[in-house]
Amino acid sequence: MKKVHFIGIGGIGISAIARFLNEKGYTISGSDIAESKTTRQLQNEGIEVITPHCANAIKDQDFVIYSAAIKDDNIELVTARQKGIECLSRKEALPMVLDEKKVFAIAGAHGKSTTTAMLSSLIEGSAIIGAISKQFGSNMRYENSQNIVFEADESDSSFLNSNPYLAVVTNAEPEHMEHYDNDLAKFHAAYRGFLERAKVRVINAEDDFLGTLKIDAIRLYPSKDITEMSMVVRDYEPYTSFNLKNLGKFEAYGMGEHIAIDASLAILAALDELPLKQVRQNLANYKGIKKRFDILKADKNFILIDDYAHHPTEIKATLKSVFEYAKLLGISRIVGIFQPHRYTRLSANIDEFAKCFDGVSELVILPVYAAGESVIEVDMREKFKSYAPIFTDKIQRLDDAIEFVDEYGVKHRLDNGLVIGFGAGDISVQLRGKK
Repeated sequence: MKKVHFIGIGGIGISAIARFLNEKGYTISGSDIAESKTTRQLQNEGIEVITPHCANAIKDQDFVIYSAAIKDDNIELVTARQKGIECLSRKEALPMVLDEKKVFAIAGAHGKSTTTAMLSSLIEGSAIIGAISKQFGSNMRYENSQNIVFEADESDSSFLNSNPYLAVVTNAEPEHMEHYDNDLAKFHAAYRGFLERAKVRVINAEDDFLGTLKIDAIRLYPSKDITEMSMVVRDYEPYTSFNLKNLGKFEAYGMGEHIAIDASLAILAALDELPLKQVRQNLANYKGIKKRFDILKADKNFILIDDYAHHPTEIKATLKSVFEYAKLLGISRIVGIFQPHRYTRLSANIDEFAKCFDGVSELVILPVYAAGESVIEVDMREKFKSYAPIFTDKIQRLDDAIEFVDEYGVKHRLDNGLVIGFGAGDISVQLRGKK
C-alpha cells in the first residue's frame, strides 16, 4: 500500500483525511509546526508525526498532501518537490480520498459541521468532519461501506472536488471572499457548481442566494416547514424538539432554531436512503460536537460553555440559544468571552461584531487570534464601548472557575452564572485548561 506524508497534519480537516487513509491501509506519516493534542492522538493511533517541520520527514513517500496553511517555502514541501515526489494540496487530494465512494457532502458558511455530524448519525458509513463528533469521539469514522458523509469546504473551493452523490447546503452567506477575488458572482457560481455535481440536492431555500436557484432540489423552508419548536434541558443537557413538514416530531441534541434547521436538512437528506422510523431513531445517537455549545462544567451555580462561533451570524445564533438555556435553568448572569479570529474577518464585519453580543451581562475581550495574518488596526475599545468590555491577554481555567487579570492588573474570577467563550483560535484550550 502507498505511503503518504501529510504536512500540517494537526489541522482539524486534514487530520480526518489522514485518519481515513490510515484506516484504509495506507502508510501514513505527518508533521506540524508544533505538538498538539491532535498530533499526540494521531501518534497514539499509530501514525508517525514529527514536530516541527523538517526536511528529514521526507523520505520515500509516494506522495505528499499539505494543508491550506502550508506555504510554498515550507522546508518539507520544497524537499518533496526536489525529490520529485507528487505533492497535492488537500483540495487536489480529495478525488483520490473519496474515489469510488457514495459521497454525502455538506457545505455552507454556518452549521456544516453540525449538519455533517448529524447526518453521520443517521446514515451508516464512514464520516470525515471538520470537528470532533461526541458520538464517536473523533473527526473521522471508518466503516467498510460505500457511503461516506463528508464536510465539504467552500473556503478554498475544495467542495468542487468532493464528487457528491448528495449535496446539502445549509446557507451560502459570503465568507472567505478573498479566495473568490471578492467577487460575489464567482462565489455563488462555486456553490451552484457544487450543487450541480450532485444527483440529489437538499437546500435551505430561505437563504437569499439558494432561494433563487432554478434547480431540482429538496427544499427546506424553515419558517413554514419547522413548527411547534420547543426546548428542554435534562440534567443540564440541551435538546430541541420540533415538527418537520408532515413527517411528525423529532428531537435533536442542542438548543435553538439553528439546531432544528441543521437537523431538518440532515433528516431530509437521510430520507433519501432510510425509512422515516429509522431516521427518527438514529437521530437520538447524535450527542453534539466538540466546541459547539460544548458544556464543560454544569451545576446549579456555574455553567461553562465553549463555542467555536467566530462570525457575527454564528455568535448571534448561539447567544439566542444561550439565553433560552439560561432561562430554563433560572440563570440571569451571562458572561461572554470573545477571542476575535483573523484580522480580515474582524475588520470586514466589525459593525456586526459590535452588535452581536447584545444581552450579555458582561463582555471580556481577548487579543485577536491572527492565524498567521498581518495586523489590521481596529479600535476595539471604541467599537465595543456600549458593553463596557474588560480587556485581558489570556484567561485561565483554575478548578471549576475562569480567572484572568485585566489590563489594569485587577484579578477577576468567574465562578457563578453562565460563562461562554466564543472563537476559533486557542480560546478552547484556555477554557479547558488541563481538564
